[in-house]
Amino acid sequence: MKTIPFLLVMFAVTFNACSQEKDNNFYSETIKTGDGCEGCEAVYDSPIPFENLPHVDTLPDFSEAGPKLEISGIIYHRDGTTPAKDIVMYLYHTDQNGFYSNKFNDTGWAKRHGYIRGWIKTNDKGEYRFYTLRPAPYPNATFPAHIHPTIKEPGKTPYWIDDYVFDDDKFVDDTYRRRAENRCGDGILKPVKNESGVFTAKRDLILGLNVPNYK
Repeated sequence: MKTIPFLLVMFAVTFNACSQEKDNNFYSETIKTGDGCEGCEAVYDSPIPFENLPHVDTLPDFSEAGPKLEISGIIYHRDGTTPAKDIVMYLYHTDQNGFYSNKFNDTGWAKRHGYIRGWIKTNDKGEYRFYTLRPAPYPNATFPAHIHPTIKEPGKTPYWIDDYVFDDDKFVDDTYRRRAENRCGDGILKPVKNESGVFTAKRDLILGLNVPNYK
């Protein structure tokens, strides 16, 4: 009679261990990917555990004054056709004056990247979506306004991909387009204003495309 409880306990321990191992895989960096990435570790600042992240996020600036954006897309595996679920994306950008401004007594990457940042994780269909304001370019700079994305795949180190930039930005010129690496695909957006006054744009991603040391 003692055998059954023992087996039940062993099953529970094994199940919990497997579940924990699956969850920990979100944070594992067993496979080194990319060619270095300053600030990519900020992906781990997520206030929500990776396994609980939704595929939609609204960045903190969306309720403020400025051109509102809705950006969405599908992330695919390297074959370009199979949707990739459980892919975490970390995003941050400047405010309407071109600064990575702070609203809180932040430290670390939160202070450096500013308060306008967010985290999402693709759903079973590989979909993601986020709402924010269109950022302003750096003051007195000659680089286009942009949104920084970092990708974190389960089991791999986080890596950077091409910024989200805007086709009508005067700094997205022929030189910029020639130099673009198109990591995970083209990052140039063409927003279209919808009936609600929100500019919508889509960017699909292919994991590993043009990413160095991708396995």
